[in-house]
Amino acid sequence: MRDLTPVELDHAGAHLIGQAALPEGSSPHPAVLVMHNALGIGDHVRGVAGKLAALGYVAVATDMYGGGAPAGDHAANGAEFERIMKDPALLRERVVAWFNRVSAMPEVDASRVAAIGFCFGGTCVLELARSGAAAKAVVSYHGILTSNAPMQPGAFAGEVAAFCGAKDPYAPLDHIEGLRAEMVSAGVRHTITTFGEAQHGFTDPAADSMGREGIAYDALAARLSWAATMELLALTLEQ
Repeated sequence: MRDLTPVELDHAGAHLIGQAALPEGSSPHPAVLVMHNALGIGDHVRGVAGKLAALGYVAVATDMYGGGAPAGDHAANGAEFERIMKDPALLRERVVAWFNRVSAMPEVDASRVAAIGFCFGGTCVLELARSGAAAKAVVSYHGILTSNAPMQPGAFAGEVAAFCGAKDPYAPLDHIEGLRAEMVSAGVRHTITTFGEAQHGFTDPAADSMGREGIAYDALAARLSWAATMELLALTLEQ
């Protein structure tokens, strides 16, 4: 795994500490926000950031909770997750603040920034798109898909991709169809893929260790969704 560099941001009384994986070569580079699941910043997200940096992207694992959001701090992270999910305005504002912070990094070409997110992070990147931020693309993996403030027509000029599991209890099929209807109504370019056997957390090899019904790793869904993401980032961020 590549060495990670702290990226700090103060927002709404919280001191947030993200972790950036920087590519080799001269700046500026395209950038990708990598947004963590409800557990915080763990090995999976850090590993994704490292893989993206190896491909030439500045990849920032964003802290949505504060203090670096270490995945091992279950009590604190669980409390912050509940608090933020109950305050959708704060969630959206924090995601936008991270987008602006990463866009302003000297290593980053601000005209070429995307965001990907897993579970809670998948929810976050959809809220980024709904905000109308100038992201080139957002990719949600097994995220919660509903919103109290759906995307408005013409709000987002980038690409939206959502990879979903048909057996995900946190994003049932009617929510997937609801997202599709929302994107159509907003007139945004979108791709929504549903894997018939996939459950929640299907991209994370450690998902099975949680021992919770409805949460499991699915190697095929993980590999196919990652391959599609690589093509989307290449088409939208590389010049």
